[in-house]
Amino acid sequence: MTPPPPTSTSEVSAAIRAAAREVGFDLVGITPAVVPGGFSHLVEWISQGYHGEMSYIPRREAAYGDLSLVLHGARSVIALGMSYNNTTCGVDEVPSAQPGVAGRVARYAQGERDYHDLIRERLHLLIRRIREIAPGAKGRGVVDTAPVLERDFARSAGLGWFGKNTLLINKRLGSWFFLAAVLVDIELEYDSPHSASHCGTCTRCLDACPTDAFVAPYVLDARKCISYLTIELRGTIAEELRGAMGDWLFGCDVCQDVCPWNRKAATTLEAVFRPRDDLAVVNALELLGLSEEEFQAHFAGTPLDRPGRDGLRRNAAIAIGNSGNPANISHLAPFRNDPDSIVRETVEWAIERLEANSA
Repeated sequence: MTPPPPTSTSEVSAAIRAAAREVGFDLVGITPAVVPGGFSHLVEWISQGYHGEMSYIPRREAAYGDLSLVLHGARSVIALGMSYNNTTCGVDEVPSAQPGVAGRVARYAQGERDYHDLIRERLHLLIRRIREIAPGAKGRGVVDTAPVLERDFARSAGLGWFGKNTLLINKRLGSWFFLAAVLVDIELEYDSPHSASHCGTCTRCLDACPTDAFVAPYVLDARKCISYLTIELRGTIAEELRGAMGDWLFGCDVCQDVCPWNRKAATTLEAVFRPRDDLAVVNALELLGLSEEEFQAHFAGTPLDRPGRDGLRRNAAIAIGNSGNPANISHLAPFRNDPDSIVRETVEWAIERLEANSA
């Protein structure tokens, strides 16, 4: 016999939480759709220019403080988290034929698919379930791309606390999880905010940052962050930051790798987030030589498609320049005449750096 549909606010909220877990989210909490607590901090952060060339952030500043601009009549936010912890960390050697320079890819981007695509599918499933649970309810799923401060709403929904590296940390998942949300136009039963911080006096994340991107605890200057430099920045990377980028080709995990809360974080059950052999470790020399067709064959549909072929090749040249092996000079030389001016300039820098190391 089919059970009767939930009727009370409490029953509807419980059914939505259960549905979120059933469609694949590891964390779920519900909070009111009010002005997020961190909105004033965002305004100050923008005024300091810490957003760099991410012009879409100040362009949508007002929307971050008013959820009705994202969903008309929004009353509740269902905050969600999905683990991507695939247990890999660091690289030792290039798996393909020599010569090679091992390059690193952030853990979240090592899987088969772009997480946006998978999470959007799960959000659509969840919204469908919500409409069955609460007929007539309107909802909108968001993951990264909408002007919603997901991290703030996740904290107010009890999912975790802000680490000093600005990431949300959960006792069970550490910080290895994606954030998403569903905005709905109905009032629900709300969870208690996560008011405590469990970082104590620890500053490992701040101390470990290779480029000193943290202005202060809880304040990130994105213009110095390796993730921003390798993914968001479309132009030339400042020379004074290149050496500190090490072998990172896409993103950076340093401030997460050193976090004590990540030592025993639960592993993801999503097979698509498990690392591909050619993404857990990337041969930077091979990457530098990829044609557009080869690039698309390797990386289309993955997060690495975001900076584009020439963006990744720029990053590869920096990783090769940081390899310290003068034998790589001969492999870089053919790219001195590369059609892309930024790649050409970065290759010259890499050759000069390797020559200086050799001398």
